[in-house]
Amino acid sequence: MTRSRDVPSLVTNAREGDPRSVARLISLVENGDPALPEVAAAMAPYAGRAQVVGLTGAPGVGKSTTTNELVRALRLAGRRVGVLAVDPSSPFTGGAILGDRVRMQEHTADRGVYIRSISSRGQLGGLSAATPQAVRVLEGAGCDVVLVETVGVGQAEVEIASLADTTLVLLAPGMGDAIQAVKAGVLEIADVFVINKADRPGADNTYRDIQGMLALGERATGDWRPQVVRAVAVKGEGIDDVITAIEKHRTWLTETGELRTRREHRAAAEISALALGTLRARIGDLHEGTALPALATQVADGDIDPYAAADRLLAGLDTRRLA
Repeated sequence: MTRSRDVPSLVTNAREGDPRSVARLISLVENGDPALPEVAAAMAPYAGRAQVVGLTGAPGVGKSTTTNELVRALRLAGRRVGVLAVDPSSPFTGGAILGDRVRMQEHTADRGVYIRSISSRGQLGGLSAATPQAVRVLEGAGCDVVLVETVGVGQAEVEIASLADTTLVLLAPGMGDAIQAVKAGVLEIADVFVINKADRPGADNTYRDIQGMLALGERATGDWRPQVVRAVAVKGEGIDDVITAIEKHRTWLTETGELRTRREHRAAAEISALALGTLRARIGDLHEGTALPALATQVADGDIDPYAAADRLLAGLDTRRLA
């Protein structure tokens, strides 16, 4: 049975805090529903009202537990909170456990908290392709803060930095030496480092390694210097310090104009992703016809090179439909 796509009613109800309407809107986003442009248009007036905080780090550092404690602290401060927890999907079946929210069960009855697990659906970078639009839905639903928890990432999955206003990189003692601490990649995107499980042996060494890495960096006067905070999320320790570091970064973003710059970059990335998605869909349509298979045959036979084939393929697209 097809469920109703009464977008105006869904948006109105979501604005009033109805979790079912929020869930329905995010499902439309995830499924690439034909009503999605209408959803985006309805949510556009509410864009940019939420503080978007990203949490990333290797598997096992305590991202979900930290997210849970941040939700608790933010709710005590009277702020409405949305959580998007991105889970990896199987490259074989496409399925996902969507289990990160299990650690946040205590907040499920709180009308001031909305928690949603979404599958990465094969998307690299630690996020799902639906994440930016899902953030907009939560902004439109009146969330003051949106926490985005990425899948467990390595040193190169840094997509969260293009989405979040403030990026938290979580580390834990015993997960690498000083050489690991200075490697390029995920550590370079941090606005705040959170050394979680700081009650374990080696926490002081991890703290020194990160501070040493930061001392090597060159910064102009007025540039942000990433904060380094210790926490034991499972005990609720150090979470207030994490909140303080986030707010300090928020103040810097606002005072320097960097917040506006980051959000314009985020919008540009969204526009590019949507345009490329449309282009891929149209190329897929050509694949079902004769143009792309014919070009592929010519490349395989050595009659033309792939670059020339790509130029011919793009020239064959109806560019007027992109206007």
